Amino acid sequence: MMKRKLTCVDLFCGAGGFSKGFLDAGYNVVLGVDFDDAALKTFQRNHGNTCAMKLDLFDSNNIEKIVQYLNNIGIEDLDVLIGGPPCQGFSYAGKMEIDDERNFLYLAMVKLTEQLKPKAVLLENVLAMVEAHGGIGAKRIIDDFSKIGYKMTCKVLFAPDYGVPQIRKRVFFVGLRDADQSFEFPEAVVEATHYVTTEEAISDLPSLQDEHGLIHRGETEQEYMTEPTSEYQRSMRKNMSVVYNHIGSVPIEKTRTMIALVPEGKNYLALPEEYRGMYKYHEALTRYHSKKPSLTINTGHRSHFHYKWNRIPTVRESARLQSFPDDFIFYGNQSEQFKQVGNAVPPLLGKAIAEQLKAYLVEE
Repeated sequence: MMKRKLTCVDLFCGAGGFSKGFLDAGYNVVLGVDFDDAALKTFQRNHGNTCAMKLDLFDSNNIEKIVQYLNNIGIEDLDVLIGGPPCQGFSYAGKMEIDDERNFLYLAMVKLTEQLKPKAVLLENVLAMVEAHGGIGAKRIIDDFSKIGYKMTCKVLFAPDYGVPQIRKRVFFVGLRDADQSFEFPEAVVEATHYVTTEEAISDLPSLQDEHGLIHRGETEQEYMTEPTSEYQRSMRKNMSVVYNHIGSVPIEKTRTMIALVPEGKNYLALPEEYRGMYKYHEALTRYHSKKPSLTINTGHRSHFHYKWNRIPTVRESARLQSFPDDFIFYGNQSEQFKQVGNAVPPLLGKAIAEQLKAYLVEE
């Protein structure tokens, strides 16, 4: 007799990196909710028959629409509610305004949790939630879920520890309903000496350079440049024979000239002295290091460059560095695609937590 699949709803789903991890761990992701049309299209195309619902979660009345939908499809006892609510007021890239209204979008998850009473709730957020303003952001989340009966645990996880080729730290909160025990986060599966490197992640993807070294945009569908050269590449390519979302952005002549002077692993500070004053942003002209994981994938600020080629990474290269497999196709314009990739939870990291969570959801 087959065991039923554990059920999962993804709020603030974006493209669905978090729920992709849960899908790969064997969960039934029954719903994804967001307000971004392009992200919802990507979510819908990559999550089988899962419903993608457009709702503004600033409007608390929309919580009832989610409850009604789940009732209509017969989900009466949800296993897990997951989400990465935006908290731009806690982003180090922003103004760090503690009372920014977006910092309170997590309350949509609190309200839905209170109504659905899932066995577990899981939130992902930026590091500043535990570091800035005395950790008040994290305290708010823990307190609000504790008030409705969830025993909360939070921990900062480092993506390379779970096989993701990217230096990315995020804080995760796990709440268990009416539990005596606290959730134990999964241990690292990769030793620091064996982190997946940028080269191991993306070296097989087309260079987008012609025989004269000039950058070109490439085609919608392309052949791989080489056979897989690492286990990670084999894993990412296992269902594909061609590459999508690998369109190059051709830099202006000044940028091409400057980045050509930057060695891998360095940034604008490595430029000759007469050029350094042209840049103020601390990550300007940052070239990845081929033998290390990449820097944190952003939403398309165009400050990071390929370790070898004189251009920014493509959407597909960024997706690889986030651990999205090549058969996960992104939709929308290029800017929207970069945003979807940068905002996502790396699927391999989501999968590690999803697997660990099973022990707390399945009765022996």
